[in-house]
Amino acid sequence: MELYKQKFEVETLASQVSYHDITAQIRQAVSESEIREGLITVLTAHTTCSIFLEEYAHDKNEEGEDFLQADLNRVLDHIIPPHKASYQYQYPGPKHLEAVRMWSNPQDYLPHDSIEDLFNGDGHLRASLIGNHVAIDLSNGKLGLGKTGYVYFVDFDQTRERKRTYQVTIIGNR
Repeated sequence: MELYKQKFEVETLASQVSYHDITAQIRQAVSESEIREGLITVLTAHTTCSIFLEEYAHDKNEEGEDFLQADLNRVLDHIIPPHKASYQYQYPGPKHLEAVRMWSNPQDYLPHDSIEDLFNGDGHLRASLIGNHVAIDLSNGKLGLGKTGYVYFVDFDQTRERKRTYQVTIIGNR
């Protein structure tokens, strides 16, 4: 039994949900691992990010968003509205604001030294709902995805641009 791990990085955007098709990077990790039979897990440790399987939709709307991703955003907006005001969510509270002020780099999180800089409760809830990982079968060196199946990384936190990471772990035999 072999074990292979590889970390990848994506850059996310401010003021919009950031989707990334990471299927090619997963295939790259499989190729580099030389594992042919086993299980792939893809996960992120970021609490406002998710990893999920979805069909490649082919079509994009006027804003350049994939139709399925635009639909997912619209549905999630109804279930978990964007965090715009303090009355919408209990999070973040005053103790969390004070804790962030004590971090080694509070200016990264509090550019205006305001609790409003932390209004990403919607991102945390959306990521909790969608999940932070997927497991994929690996058979004969191929991902166990359907014909139009792809793996996506999404950052639901719209407060600022940043670099995010995810890990591909492959367990199996050559």
